[in-house]
Order: sequence, then structure tokens, then C-alpha cells
Amino acid sequence: MSGKKRILVDETEWYRAQRAAQNLKQVRRDVPRLLDEVRRRTEADQARTRAQLEERARRTEEALSGLTAHTRRLERDTERRLREQSERLHQELRGTAERLERDTRTRLAEQRAALEGQLAAEREQRRRDIAGLTERVDELAGNRERAAAAVRDWLADGATMADLIATLPHERHAPGRLDRLRLDLDTARRNSDAGHHEAALPLAQRAYLDLSELRLDIEHRELERRLAQGAATDALVMVETLCTQNEVRPVTGPDGRPLPGAELDVDHWSEGELEELRGQVAERLSRARDDATTVAEQRELATEAAEMEQRLGEVVDRAGMRLLASQLRVNLADSVAGTLSRIGAYELTDGEYEDEDERRSYHAVLEHANGNKIVVQVLPAPEGETGQILRVLSYDYDTASERELRDRAEAVRHALADDGHPTGALESEPGVPDPTAVDLDRFRKPEAAPLRKRPADGVS
Repeated sequence: MSGKKRILVDETEWYRAQRAAQNLKQVRRDVPRLLDEVRRRTEADQARTRAQLEERARRTEEALSGLTAHTRRLERDTERRLREQSERLHQELRGTAERLERDTRTRLAEQRAALEGQLAAEREQRRRDIAGLTERVDELAGNRERAAAAVRDWLADGATMADLIATLPHERHAPGRLDRLRLDLDTARRNSDAGHHEAALPLAQRAYLDLSELRLDIEHRELERRLAQGAATDALVMVETLCTQNEVRPVTGPDGRPLPGAELDVDHWSEGELEELRGQVAERLSRARDDATTVAEQRELATEAAEMEQRLGEVVDRAGMRLLASQLRVNLADSVAGTLSRIGAYELTDGEYEDEDERRSYHAVLEHANGNKIVVQVLPAPEGETGQILRVLSYDYDTASERELRDRAEAVRHALADDGHPTGALESEPGVPDPTAVDLDRFRKPEAAPLRKRPADGVS
């Protein structure tokens, strides 16, 4: 004779209906407030970028003013186009509802394509500008004095450009190239010092033009890095803000309307998953704000941000379903208690969640006038499965046959089905019930008094 009966309550359809009604997986996006918060929280990043750009523009203008007239005109035209390009791309990436609602990876691909197109156009324009400078070198061939003067100009301009590049993140974007071009300048200088001005002239000009090209390359790579950094930072700040916006969610009833006073604490019901996700977002945001993070890494961080937003929806979904399942456990226990009261004159005397934690199993004690007791345990299904596990533990002090115990459990199973809770086949577990199961005070803090948990109004 087994006093332990086990019933699997299949709630697949119930879960599906509740998930649809609650719309739990849809992360709540209060777009106007979201935009304001993202702008506020990225203001320091934008201010830092602006300060860096202003300081770089100041140093560049100072360096360009020391160039000779023909190279100064070339570099100032390049600088003007760089600024226009940078401003145009930053304008396109500024926080707007459209940008925040679009897929991050799509935006990054569009940004990269735009940058590559503009870089190609800039290089073509510079080739035309440089062609004019090269013609001047050919004109000086055969004129020793003019060649000597031209070499001095190119060497001075090359030194100025090298010093300007030294203030840029050249080792990040073009490691070793500045040192190699300085060696080219030194070679031209030695030829000039030896009086080989006509031989030194094309070397000096080539060294300068290579340095100018290197500066353009570094500026474009740094612009690409800043844009990727801004996109990753914005995307991660948005996820961080969405985590905050979804910390507490309303609980809705069958009619889809919020229940007064009922809230879903997402971190509590997700058992810390929300806080864990928030920590991962914070770690990646720190990396995104680090200037040492490469463009490829920034793009990966932006992609991870999109994946983390999806994970946030899954965390909210699990938390909401656990809350609803917790209430369902009480409802099932009440249904069983009503059945046992009707067929066996048992009365519900106590009810409690394991360790007073509503995320855990629910236990109810029923007692007959003759002293017999029944403990109803409603346990969550294993992780990843839907439904509940119902255990009926019988403590009969008079004689109860296996047939009587089984008939009682079958009556419970049929009553649950009649209430809309389909079940699996009844199973008998070997052994006798644990005698401590009837004492629910073991779940309670010492000061807590027995209190029967009843369903909240409007939740089914």
C-alpha cells in the first residue's frame, strides 16, 4: 500500500494563453523616455568626444599654419572635407527614435558602407591635388638652386606633418609606419646635405606625400573607431536603460488589464537573471567606452547589445511565467482541497510555500475529523518544461486500502480535468510518506504565524 500518489498536471495550453495575454516577452519600450534617458546617459561620452575633436582640430590648425603655401592649401582642403564628413556621419548616428528602433547590425553596415564610399572619394580628390604638386617637381629638375630650396620646403613640411601625426593615435591604427616614413625623410635630408638636391627632391616630396596620406588614413580609421564606439555605447546604454524600465512590470488579469497593486519584480522572479544581465551589460559598456577597444571589437559589442536585448525579453518572460505558475500552484491546491472536502470531508488547515518563498513548491495540509491527514504538494515542473507536479501524501491512522487511496487520487485527477487542468496518468511512488511533511512550520520564520495563501482576485 502506497500513501504517495503523483499526478503531472499538463498546463501547456494554459502557459501559451497566459504568455499571449501578458505579452511578457515584449520588452516594454517607452520610446520618448528611452530616448531622453539614452541621451542623458551618453552625454558625458559625447562631451568627451567633442573635447577630443576640438583639441585635435586646434593642434591640426596650428600645425597646418606652419606649412608652405602649396601644401597648406592641400591639407586645409583635406581637413575641411574630413570635418564635413565627420559631422555628416555623426548627424546620421545621433539618437532618434528611428535609429533606436532599427537593427543595430543593419545600421553598422550602412555606416561602414558610407564611410568607405567617402574615403574612396577623398582619396580620388587627393590624387588630383597631388598630381598638381608632382608637376612642380618636374619643373624644378635641372635648376640646382630652386631644387635646393624646394627640398628644404618639403623636408620642413614633412617634419611638421610627422610631428602632427605623432599627436594622433598612429600606433593604434598604423603601427610602425610613422617611424619608417621618418627614415625616408632622413634619407632625403642626407642626400640634400650632401648636395644631391635633384636626387633628394623626389624623395623628400614622396616622404611628405606618404606622411600626408598616413595622416588621412589615421584620421579616417579614428573616425571609423569613434563611430563604432558611439554605436556600441548607445546600443548598450539602451539595453541598460531597458533593464531599468523593465525591472517592475504590471501583472494583468484575464481581461488583459493591470491588476491593482499587483507587480512583477523581474529580478526576484527571474532568480537574479536580470541583475546578472545588467552586470554583463555594464562590463561590455566599460569595454565600449575604452579607446583601446578596436573597431572589430566595437562592432561585436554592438551585435552583443542586440542579443542582450533579446535575452532581456526572455528573462522578463520567464519571470512573468514563474509568477503566474506560482499563483497556479495555490489554485491547484485549492482545487484539490475542495475535491477532498467534497468526497472525504477533509478540511484545509494550513498552507505555505517552501521556505516562505513563492517561487518554490506550495504545500497544503488537510485534516479529517478522525485525525487522518493529507498533504498536498504542488511542485514546479523541471526547468524548461511546463506544467506542475502534484503529490498527494496520505496519513491514515485507521485502515485505508491501496484501492481506497487510489480511488481518492483518481477523484482528484478527474476533478482537476473538470476544472480545465488536464493531467497525466496517476503514479504510485514507493515507500511511505515522510512524517515531517505535515509540519509546515518548518518552512516559516519563527515569528510567522500559519496563514493560508489564497488566490489573488482576477488571476486564474
